[in-house]
Amino acid sequence: MSRLAAGDVLRLGAVGLRSRPSRAALSALGIAIGIAAMLAVVGISGSGRADLRQTLDSLGTNLLRVSATDHAVLPDGAVGMIERIGPVTGATALRKLPDDVHVYRNDRVPAQQTNGILPFAVDLDLTETVGATVARGAWLNPATADFPAVVLGAESARRLGITTPDPRMVVRVGGEGFTVVGILAPVTLLPELDSAALIGTSAARTYLGTAAHPTTIYLRAADAQVTAVRDVLASTANPAAPYEVAVSRPSDALAARLATERAFNGLLLGLGAVALLVGGVGVANTMVITVLERRAEIGLRRSLGATRGQIRLQFLTEAAVLSTLGGVTGVVLGTLITAAYAVSRSWPIALPAWAVPAGIGATVVVGAVAGLYPAVRAARLAPTEALTAV
Repeated sequence: MSRLAAGDVLRLGAVGLRSRPSRAALSALGIAIGIAAMLAVVGISGSGRADLRQTLDSLGTNLLRVSATDHAVLPDGAVGMIERIGPVTGATALRKLPDDVHVYRNDRVPAQQTNGILPFAVDLDLTETVGATVARGAWLNPATADFPAVVLGAESARRLGITTPDPRMVVRVGGEGFTVVGILAPVTLLPELDSAALIGTSAARTYLGTAAHPTTIYLRAADAQVTAVRDVLASTANPAAPYEVAVSRPSDALAARLATERAFNGLLLGLGAVALLVGGVGVANTMVITVLERRAEIGLRRSLGATRGQIRLQFLTEAAVLSTLGGVTGVVLGTLITAAYAVSRSWPIALPAWAVPAGIGATVVVGAVAGLYPAVRAARLAPTEALTAV
């Protein structure tokens, strides 16, 4: 009994695809869409996680927030007491100004149009402690903090229509004119600062007549001691009423977002798997029709001595080649989608190393399973039956 070499098997498997290119392309398209969808989900989610990890690494997970609960304030000495905790490396206070102090672009803006901008009196080490950066202009210093100067959060500046600080750029804070000296870049860990207007504590006393108590304290702790510090913060910040103190870690919100994205990506992977299954059904349907159309060829090859095993192998190979072509196309398409989306979001491109071989391997398996029944059916055709059916 003659044996077919591997090259001969591949050439036989490609015969049917070359003779019906349009049908083969449409069948491969279903496979390509399924693999592209799955690869894009894996790649985009991986790129998003890589960007989130970079953000956490750059901002740190050792930032803690201490805030007063509703209608409560923190003692004036809270910052000093917190700084005496050994592992604490720095602390700074945010003081919300009274509710009747609003921020307007000018005095002709209707009183009810506050744009949701909250004014705070701040310590000068705020940016250093929380890791905020100034996008344009400058941060408050010992000189400007005593005068009517304000630094706007990124969102506050957008709402007020201010793009560049200028000595002539004045906004109204509590009815008083404050010069815009700086605009912060978006603060990923503390989005509340994006919609804030920040002035010096002494300026708040001098020009607005208010000496607000600390409402929020941000602090950094040694990485290995974050949990231990967190456990004692409430009683340290307000020994008389620790139940009026809320302690949180801003980076936990980003970590929770990462976990949520993992769950959502699982759903998207499931949808991609369904698309791949539909593509496999399309391959099986194409191969069944191919067997019916090529009965004369099957009968002739059987008459010339081809064994059932060789016929079965020919059609299995054809299905596998068809699926592999779709898989390679899907891998290329999925990779391009991942790269384009990651670049558009300024993310690092992080496609797992296993994704490409796993995608192509999955298509080979799908093709083999989809082609199994048509191949067995073709092998069972008797030569006389196949030739007389034409």
